[in-house]
Amino acid sequence: MAALGHLVLPLVGDEVTVPAACVAAVLLTVVAVALARAVRRHVLLAARTRRAVDEAGAPAGDLTVLADDAPDAYALPGRPGRIVVTAGLLRALDPQEREALLAHERAHLAGRHHLFLTVLALACACHPALRTLRAPLSYALERSADEAAATAVGSRRLAARAIGRAALAARPAPRPYLGLSATAGPVPRRVAALLSPVPAPRVTTAARAPRLLATLLAAALVLSAASALDAATDLHGSIEIAQAGR
Repeated sequence: MAALGHLVLPLVGDEVTVPAACVAAVLLTVVAVALARAVRRHVLLAARTRRAVDEAGAPAGDLTVLADDAPDAYALPGRPGRIVVTAGLLRALDPQEREALLAHERAHLAGRHHLFLTVLALACACHPALRTLRAPLSYALERSADEAAATAVGSRRLAARAIGRAALAARPAPRPYLGLSATAGPVPRRVAALLSPVPAPRVTTAARAPRLLATLLAAALVLSAASALDAATDLHGSIEIAQAGR
């Protein structure tokens, strides 16, 4: 770095840089191993899940029914995406509740929610402190699908009943990050949100607030980058002047 900056002497000696480099190399190796293990676990579980779905026979449109008495349902993205439901869960719901459940899972596929969970899972493998984001992200994705299901069936109460009954009947099962289920997350909180009054529509100014905020953040990022570049240029010029004077 000293040579790249045309400095006369390095800022610190080998007694600092060598130990720091060793520590950094060890930490980078740990992160790389954790990331590789997370990717391998995800790939194996996704392949196993996809294989089980393919062995279930010809799907009915985007729906695949597994001959399993254990109640379960989830969205399995891919080409093509699939909504996987077990026979046990279908028996636990009435026809209207089934439609609400399928609408929920279709919302997961349409919104590509699996991408958010995959990125977060890989980020958590790199930095364990990010695991605290799993619960709020899962809740936000499930609430988005809940509202989409309520809109699709035309009844928030029906959607809440379907989600509640599916959660009571379902049994937790390991699945890849790609698989999103209507029974995930804090179900009582989600049901309460669906049963609460519909929030009043926001005014036009409030509706434009997210776009305005994004524009301001982008402008701040550009300004920050320009300031950093200007400071780096000024520092380099000062160093050149100091070296010339010496």
